[in-house]
Amino acid sequence: MGERALRTALEVGTLTQPWRGVVVRTADLSDLRTRAEAAVLFVGDPVVVSGPTALALHGCAAVSGTGPIHVTVPYSRSARSRPGLVMHQNRYGPDDVVEVEGLPVFALDLAVSEQLCDGDRRVAFGCLDEVLRRHADPESFRAAVRERLAARDDRRHVARALALTELATGRADSPPESSLLMIVVEAGFPVPEAQVPVHTIDGRLLYVLDLAWESWRIALEYDGYDAHESREAYDAERDRRLAGRGWRVIRAKARDLRDPSRVLNELAQAFAERSR
Repeated sequence: MGERALRTALEVGTLTQPWRGVVVRTADLSDLRTRAEAAVLFVGDPVVVSGPTALALHGCAAVSGTGPIHVTVPYSRSARSRPGLVMHQNRYGPDDVVEVEGLPVFALDLAVSEQLCDGDRRVAFGCLDEVLRRHADPESFRAAVRERLAARDDRRHVARALALTELATGRADSPPESSLLMIVVEAGFPVPEAQVPVHTIDGRLLYVLDLAWESWRIALEYDGYDAHESREAYDAERDRRLAGRGWRVIRAKARDLRDPSRVLNELAQAFAERSR
């Protein structure tokens, strides 16, 4: 372009310099891969994309791709974070890194195990559940995560991460359903089954419940906005039919993931009633 054209593009906003020495098209700033590549170029080798950015590049829908870019460098390098860029230090070897869209990224089992210990545990658990659902051999992936956790130098939060690794079912339809499972178990309720079928008397499949305690006939359903908008009448009829079969249905919405007190109180009441 030449220096003059480059300066003009930066002045008018066609190009943006997220970090010193790296320039990208402003229109591409919303693209995760573009921002990750800019971060890798800025930091320079050796560097690996890590944390939630690695999970997003691996295709995990449970993690947002709109936050800052996370990268990890060896302990021999300085790691000063900047706006939009979070830098970590850790030891890692060639076997810990894979190429995703041309970028060095932590292997998926390592990225999940790191997030389970160091990141938002709901996001991490949602990613693990999602990977187990789509993996050709989910139990081998679960075992790989266990091995990563066992090998961690930093033992903080490892016990919790191992418990979450065992709790994940790989049967949740969405990250919010994974979050609900984690919320109710951490609140002290028995572990529910995921995707529980309800059949008619002649064996036809009638409904599939998101989470359920079948022996208590208690179900917990997540009403996502896209799936349940304008479906109040259908859901009410569905709950009526389930009630006729002895089920107590409790519904959770997105706001209940932020403050689950209402759902947990209703669950406690339902268990108390069914235990009489």
